[in-house]
Parts: sequence; structure tokens; C-alpha cells
Amino acid sequence: MSRETWISILITAIVCVALTLFAPAAYAGPELICWPFDIGNAQSLPWSSGGWHATRADYNLNQLAKDTLALLSPDTPVLVRMETLRRAVIYAEKDQRVADEVFAMMEKRARLMETKGRPDGLAIFDLGYFVEAYKQAHYGKIISAAVRGVNGYEEAVRALRLRGNDPQMEFGAALLAQVTGNQAHARVHIEKAVAGAADGSLLAANLVTHSHLLRVRAATLAELRAQVSHARN
Repeated sequence: MSRETWISILITAIVCVALTLFAPAAYAGPELICWPFDIGNAQSLPWSSGGWHATRADYNLNQLAKDTLALLSPDTPVLVRMETLRRAVIYAEKDQRVADEVFAMMEKRARLMETKGRPDGLAIFDLGYFVEAYKQAHYGKIISAAVRGVNGYEEAVRALRLRGNDPQMEFGAALLAQVTGNQAHARVHIEKAVAGAADGSLLAANLVTHSHLLRVRAATLAELRAQVSHARN
């Protein structure tokens, strides 16, 4: 691993630790990297128990692109996709070649279906989410023009148009809107996510634990609903 890569990982780690320690006051930072999603017992990329960056030392990075796409099947819930993509970015940060390979495969999958006239909302969302997480993980580093040319939030909006009502994707779109500077749109998406979240669901739990990233603070789904409703009125 190059010296530059080690420095980038170290900087990301320092920022994430700081955000974890001072979460009540923190609203900015690598939102898509530092805050794991609760996916229950769902299968994702191999992970250890050491926190947000707990990659497995024995994981073969050469398998990352193939493994990631295999996990992102049509039946995989959006929350699981978001966590899988978060892990993929953290793994890929160790090797630029691997990061570029994952991006290329995801872009090819999304665009291929579009050229065939059968755009896949999930594949489009995956591409947008991966790109914005990639940008955060590689902040301050040179990234390819292909990656810079993708606006993750715009991809999420396109995905939602294809998917229709999908509260989990609305949650993902809210985070993407926030990190791309579309705060007003983030509020709209979070309202839809909260409205569609069932009490006791994984979505409800993740909305609460990640609420501060969307400039809302709540300890329960009921509190979050009240705050979102109050802000709208």
C-alpha cells in the first residue's frame, strides 16, 4: 500500500473518530463512510467487530468487484445495499486499482441496462451511492474524470422515478442530497422515508441513528416524525 493511501486512510479515520465522539454537535464529514447501517443478519461483505472501518485482513481485494456486485442482487434491500457499498468503498480505499475496477463494473451494469431500454433503478442507485461514498473516502486525492462526472444524488432521483414508493431508497437519497449540497431536497426525502418507515423496522432504527446527519435529532421514530412534521409546518 502506498504512503499516500495510508495517509488518506489515516485522515478519514481521524475525522470519523472525531465525529463519533462529538456526534451531538456534528453535522458534516464523511457521512457515507463513518456511520454503519444496521442490516440485522443480512449478508454483506466480510467484516470484523472493530467499528466503522473493521475490514478483514484476510479478505482478498481482487474479489471485491465481483463480490460486491453479487451481493447487490435484485432481491437485496436498499439498506443492505447501502451498507455493502459503504464497506466496498472502505476496502477499495486500500488499492486504487480495485476502487477503479468496482466503479467501472457498477457503471457498466447501470448503463448497459439503460442502453437496452430497460433501466434498472437499483443499479442506478447503487452507482450513485458508491460514487458519492468514493468521493468522500478519496477527499483531497485526485480521482478520475469518470467518477467526478457522476452526480450521485441525481442518479438517486432517477432511480426513485423508476422504483416509485421506496422508503429505504428515500433515506439513501436524503443522505446523498445532504452530501451534495441539496439540503432542501434532503428534507423532502427524509419526510417520505419517515412516512414509510414501520415501527420497529430496520429502516426506523437507522433513521433514528443517522438523523443527526440530516440536521435532525431524535431518539425514537415518534420523535423523528414529530420533528419532521414540525419543520414542514
